[in-house]
Order: sequence, then structure tokens, then C-alpha cells
Amino acid sequence: AENMYFFSELALTLNEPEERVAPTDSRLRPDQRLMESGRWDEANVEKQRLEEKQRAVRRRREAEAVEALEEGKDYEGYIPLWFERKVDAVTGELICVYKGGYWEAKDKQDWSVCPDIF
Repeated sequence: AENMYFFSELALTLNEPEERVAPTDSRLRPDQRLMESGRWDEANVEKQRLEEKQRAVRRRREAEAVEALEEGKDYEGYIPLWFERKVDAVTGELICVYKGGYWEAKDKQDWSVCPDIF
């Protein structure tokens, strides 16, 4: 642990790649993989590319929302694949609740519903 920033053994293994996960799994982030390989300059360039890609998606969604509003249409916006927002009956807070689908997709290795985020 002393050589690994005093992280516990568990903490060190949490980011280990795993086979057969969704292509959106954060452990597959290319910038993260580069960083962990010590390729800092490449990781930084890749991180900037990913962030700009995220900004472009956000701008597209915002433009679609404005267009829908101008046309008097409803706009749903982003809908998470595996979770839905609900109000917690006890606390009254907005929470995300698993709605199903991930484990079935993992069993079938059918990730066709996943967006291209990397």
C-alpha cells in the first residue's frame, strides 16, 4: 500500500478492467487506461477529446430541446438506460432506482442500446 499511495488492496482493484461489461463502463475510458499506463500526455489529449465529445452531445440535446419548444412539442431529453428517477417514499428526495435490463444485456452480450460515449 505504501507504494500505491496508501490505498487499500480493495481500492487498488476497483478500477481493474473486467471482461464482458457494457461499452459505457467507466473502466473502459481510454484516457484512464492511458493514465494508468503512465502515458500522461496522451491521456490528457484523450481526456480533452472525450470532454469535447460530451459537450457536443449536450449542445445537440439543448438545440433539440429548443427546437421542440419552438414547435410546441414535448422533449423528453436524455433517458438513462438502466435507472429511473423516483421520489423516495421515506425521505422525499429524488433518487435513481435500477429499472432492469443491464444483467440481461450482459448475459446476452447485446450492448446495442448503449450510446457511443468514448
